[in-house]
Amino acid sequence: MNNFKVLMNGIVKENPTFVLLLGMCPTLGTTSSAINGMGMGLATAFVLICSNVVISAIKNLIPDMVRIPAFVVVIASFVTLLQMIMQAYVPALYATLGLFIPLIVVNCILLGRAEAFAAKNGPLPSMFDGIGMGLGFTLGLTLLGAFRELLGTGKIFGLTIYPEDYGMLVFVLAPGAFIALGFLIAIVNRLKKA
Repeated sequence: MNNFKVLMNGIVKENPTFVLLLGMCPTLGTTSSAINGMGMGLATAFVLICSNVVISAIKNLIPDMVRIPAFVVVIASFVTLLQMIMQAYVPALYATLGLFIPLIVVNCILLGRAEAFAAKNGPLPSMFDGIGMGLGFTLGLTLLGAFRELLGTGKIFGLTIYPEDYGMLVFVLAPGAFIALGFLIAIVNRLKKA
């Protein structure tokens, strides 16, 4: 299997945010700004890449009866490691993302990719699958966060584009996440048809 094709699959054809609509809890909950979206996407990508590689390496050692619990333990181990790293080196981002970091364990993207890809392929293709899906998820969250931040506050990554007085507060609030995601999905679908 071509590793480049596997990589691009997660970014374009099977983008977790805009095509598969997976991981909606962190997508809608953490994307009030571009930096939060990027941080959550990169955190999920780290866990996805590492867990895919480990699961593909130990897949033959895991009995079928405990396959899913074993996958969850591998994913939870990397999430715990990620939490400790974030608390030590990026405490402000960790405090902002809060509860969503431990919830990476139950993100359906990770378990879905472990079951659908890593358990059936070798470590190298599984790593590329994790990178592709992780980048696709990160791009989706960053784009959604930038869109919401721009429309809600007039900023992108904290840089002022227009005065905040002209921003639409609804886009920073929870309903704005649904509205912005709907618009972005419509744009992606339109671009795919063109």
